[in-house]
Amino acid sequence: MSITGLDATTVTALRAQLTAAVDGLAPELLELSHAIGADPELAFDEHRAATRVAAVLGRHGFEVEVGAFGLPTAVAATYGDGEVTVAVVGEYDALPEVGHGCGHNLIAAAGVGAAVALAAVADRLGIRVRFLGTPAEELGGGKIVMLEAGAWNDATFSLMVHGGMAEQYSAVGLTTQAFERVVARFTGVAAHAAAAPHDGINAADAVTLAQVAIGLARQQLRAGTVVSSFVEEAGRATNIIPALGVLQVEMRAVDRAEWDRARAKVRDCLEAAALATGCTLEIELPEPPYDVLAQHEPLARLWDDELVARGYDVLSHHEMAAGSTDMANVSRYLPSIHPMIALRGSDAVPHTAGYAAAASSPAGDGAVVDGAIALALTAARAAADPALRAELLAAQAVRAPYPAVSPVAE
Repeated sequence: MSITGLDATTVTALRAQLTAAVDGLAPELLELSHAIGADPELAFDEHRAATRVAAVLGRHGFEVEVGAFGLPTAVAATYGDGEVTVAVVGEYDALPEVGHGCGHNLIAAAGVGAAVALAAVADRLGIRVRFLGTPAEELGGGKIVMLEAGAWNDATFSLMVHGGMAEQYSAVGLTTQAFERVVARFTGVAAHAAAAPHDGINAADAVTLAQVAIGLARQQLRAGTVVSSFVEEAGRATNIIPALGVLQVEMRAVDRAEWDRARAKVRDCLEAAALATGCTLEIELPEPPYDVLAQHEPLARLWDDELVARGYDVLSHHEMAAGSTDMANVSRYLPSIHPMIALRGSDAVPHTAGYAAAASSPAGDGAVVDGAIALALTAARAAADPALRAELLAAQAVRAPYPAVSPVAE
């Protein structure tokens, strides 16, 4: 046996058992996916989705808690008591206006399917199956909040699947951009723009200077580093010098050092604008920053292997970056994968109404079933392989609890 596989007989037996388990669950999983997809709820308000997820897991023998780790819409469900804890992750928040335009309904259903299928082999493999339903991936960093509350402290490894586009790319090397959003509040002094402009301190000027400075700073950023912004508040009448200006800025990059450099530059620009205008500056972080995703290569190769077995043409790529996710922070704490699964036959683009429809179409349904099977087999093969199991347990044994409390303001 090797770190990336078992003998053919063992793999064939696992594949048959877990495939049959998911196939038997398929009607229930697709009903769950379609129900969540038709009833979108935004970050930290996914009450009906969390209840639906919990109900399916409860029916299949899991001990379920809704409202776990201090979050009303977080779900923690557990089955078994083996020495290896497999943390299967689901998410179910929607996007404003377009609903499930990122396909979180299929993510939730595939994760539930994988967890329930793994429960069928939990005793045989000596594993404890843990399903973590995580709120607010789109905006809020629910996984990071849960990390800080200890949700992954007792996990050996973690995995989830995200919907992709029409082509299937390898999980190996697939990464995401680090992401941080800041809200800069400039406070000045209001005054009548005609009668007493000299008495005012113009917060809109601070916003303008900050925008210009950030725009000029982009020239010195490396390719692939993204800084974007929008003005939330900069006055409401032409004859009033505004006392409040609010600017939102986000910074993204695949390279963590370049990301830190961009974050420092943006803060310099904001502080310079405040200094030049005489405004005071407060910087708020609406959510904790998202890190760069780190795929665990042995687990990623098992995932790819299982998709090939399902008939997918898995394409290679060089360090492909796909958006940003709070699962990246999980991946920096323990061995994890966050692969994409193709919606075969669909040309829908994520974060659109078209993708929301595709996620509940036959293409999305196929991704739910195939994703659940591939997740379950990836986890089962890792737990059944003596070398990989030992490696994962050894890493868990020396890992400290996740540090509590990320900064939310400066």
